[in-house]
Amino acid sequence: MRWGCAGCAKWTQPPADHVFVRTTRSKAAAAARVAARRAVRARAELLEELRSCFVRTQTWQHAGRYVSALVSRVPKRNGWSIAEQVGDATPDRTQRLLNRAVWDTTAAMSHVRRFVAGGLDAAAARRRRRGLVVGALDETGQPKQGQATCGVKRQYMGCAGRVANGINTVHLSYVRERTGHALIGARQWVPAEQIADQQASAGMGLPPEVEFRTKGQLAIDLCADAYADGLVFDVACGDEVYGNCTQLREFFETRGQAYVLRVASTFMIDLPSGDRLTCAQAVTLLTGDNRGWEVRSAGAGSKGQRWYAWAWLATASPRHHLLVRRHLSSGELAFHYCHVPEGQILTKTRLIRAAGLRWPVEECFEFGKDHFGLDQCQARLYTAIARHTVLVMAALAVCAVTAAHLKDRTDTQAPPPSTPEQPPPPDPGLIPLTVHEVKRLLADALHHPTPPGHATRWLTWRRRHQARARWFHQRTRLNRDYALVS
Repeated sequence: MRWGCAGCAKWTQPPADHVFVRTTRSKAAAAARVAARRAVRARAELLEELRSCFVRTQTWQHAGRYVSALVSRVPKRNGWSIAEQVGDATPDRTQRLLNRAVWDTTAAMSHVRRFVAGGLDAAAARRRRRGLVVGALDETGQPKQGQATCGVKRQYMGCAGRVANGINTVHLSYVRERTGHALIGARQWVPAEQIADQQASAGMGLPPEVEFRTKGQLAIDLCADAYADGLVFDVACGDEVYGNCTQLREFFETRGQAYVLRVASTFMIDLPSGDRLTCAQAVTLLTGDNRGWEVRSAGAGSKGQRWYAWAWLATASPRHHLLVRRHLSSGELAFHYCHVPEGQILTKTRLIRAAGLRWPVEECFEFGKDHFGLDQCQARLYTAIARHTVLVMAALAVCAVTAAHLKDRTDTQAPPPSTPEQPPPPDPGLIPLTVHEVKRLLADALHHPTPPGHATRWLTWRRRHQARARWFHQRTRLNRDYALVS
């Protein structure tokens, strides 16, 4: 390429910085092409593993198109938009895939789980970084209107930050330290009153064998499924909902599973002295002079190291400890009840690293909702919600595993600053390809042109369907008005 001067007709050689920029762009473009090809290959591999879960080939193929629609650039992923994206004339096939088609949702989730664990383990092995393997438990919700959706209830919704009408699902995330993370399990929480009401449970599509399970018990089911698939966690982590569940802690200890679980300040512990105190009382008694606190990082984030003050308290049991985290500016305390079985490594550093690896599950929720439509499901039946969730997990798994394999190859960031006054580098480089960017590349690679008139046919279908729905709504309201008048 020849470079021209704007003020004269002389042709000059490109400046050194322009050559550098062109070279960087060429490398970035090459890395993007490699990422797109690898993502397409990973999608094909996962779909081939899922094939055994489907009775009919046509259903399996439509599930593949559903996953492709989830990674596409459509702004909202519901039955109508997904059907339009995959090229169908109506949403009937998409609705049948979620509601009535014959395929094994539990087995599909198992295949996704093994795909994530195998892919992230292989990426970590290539980087020669063992790191911790953490199973992170947490729940996320989706606001819902009305009372007809399975599991819907007025309850605290973390996504809304208040009590609202919606559904909640417990998730298990597979976290590979310094490599990547993705969702590997999900169980919807269903209120006991819906299960007990036979008419309501039939209308919501609840299987007869479904029993009421607390969130802690659902976490046990998720971890048991992961163990059955051969997954091994160095540490299991969770917030207060799971740390306060005695049954879950006993399950982990029976399995020889180390855990670092958040607990409330009122959680009771037995001290070596024989006293039984709450966590808050124990911290006040044993670290009142500030000599028991040590400032350490909970791990690196996008903005740098996450520094906290930590205290490590012994209990009456030599295998149980209380790890306390204090925010350096606000002084807010967070309590972690820890168990490390005999024969496993027990150090303060390891527990702090494990406590800092619980946050990736929140990032999984953010990616799943913002980029894959995890909370955009408009289905109402129990099975349909589970199927949408597992297909979203499959789409997220493909992008997460691809990003993990290309993390070192696409990371050209400049070294971090060492002093507050250090000037910025001439070129900051590029961060590694993220899950979101891999999803964009995969969407472009999977894009197929629609047949002529496709958009017009869908415009007509939507208008006709909305006119029909409006007519029935008006008739219902008319009957109600007649009842009020009479």
